[in-house]
Amino acid sequence: MRLRHIEVFHAIMQVGTISGAAQVLHISQPAVTKVLQHAELQLGMPLFERVRGKLYPKPEAHRLFVETEKLHRDLQGIRRLAASLKGRALETVRLVSTPTIALSVLPEAMTSWRREYPETRCELGTHHTSEIVNALRLGEADLALSLQDPRHPGIVAEPIAHGVMTVIAPAGSWTEEECRMPVSADGLAGELIGMTDNDPLGELLVASCEAQGVTPVFNTVVQTYQIARSLVEAGAGMAVVDPFTAASASDKLQRRPWAPAIPVQLYLLTASHSPLSHVARELANSIGATARKCLERGCQ
Repeated sequence: MRLRHIEVFHAIMQVGTISGAAQVLHISQPAVTKVLQHAELQLGMPLFERVRGKLYPKPEAHRLFVETEKLHRDLQGIRRLAASLKGRALETVRLVSTPTIALSVLPEAMTSWRREYPETRCELGTHHTSEIVNALRLGEADLALSLQDPRHPGIVAEPIAHGVMTVIAPAGSWTEEECRMPVSADGLAGELIGMTDNDPLGELLVASCEAQGVTPVFNTVVQTYQIARSLVEAGAGMAVVDPFTAASASDKLQRRPWAPAIPVQLYLLTASHSPLSHVARELANSIGATARKCLERGCQ
């Protein structure tokens, strides 16, 4: 089967009609019919039962669909990459970040970088790390930020700032002397706000607690550290968050490092086959400098 055959075949499998496939592919119904007939002629067998205008896949069609699905996904990825490259005639920097860094570090970093590059177009987006890897590999992003090293052979992970997990509590929870000391598992008190089970840093925290003989109970569980911080600022409890979220918090809360320390790195992620332009590298430098400055302020 040719690539065009596969594309039409998959569209029909998904929508079940010639007219629907034509709309999905933005071509005429006769064109869809012609391509399908040609594919069936090449294969030497019909792929669908025609009943009252609808197409019902034969068993052979289902088997063919399974075998061609990966090729179809790869074809879609190549087209997205081609469209992305075509759209880069003007200087554009495309940055994706996990929500944590997008809200805690990026605003100040972008403001600083923009003073030097006021005319450069910059596209910002937020994704989880697994989605970031796909965006970089497909050429849909130039650089990315994450607190995780994805350890992917096609991705370069460059540490640009580092801190430690930090305990945050509503203002007035600790004395000034206590604020100068780290908090261990037995120092967690009151309502605890935790992260969902699939959060890597959250898993390290639970493992650290259990190693100290403490099993933490989280009555409130959230998906992002920003939500945890907002809850703490509102007086809803205590949480352990990444250092960038903690350092950029308001004076409505207090913070202390976790003990024993759980290191946290901020990584600049790029595709190994796509070096950064000068403008993109300058943005990365601004982000690194802002992140380190943010942590220095948080330690004061």
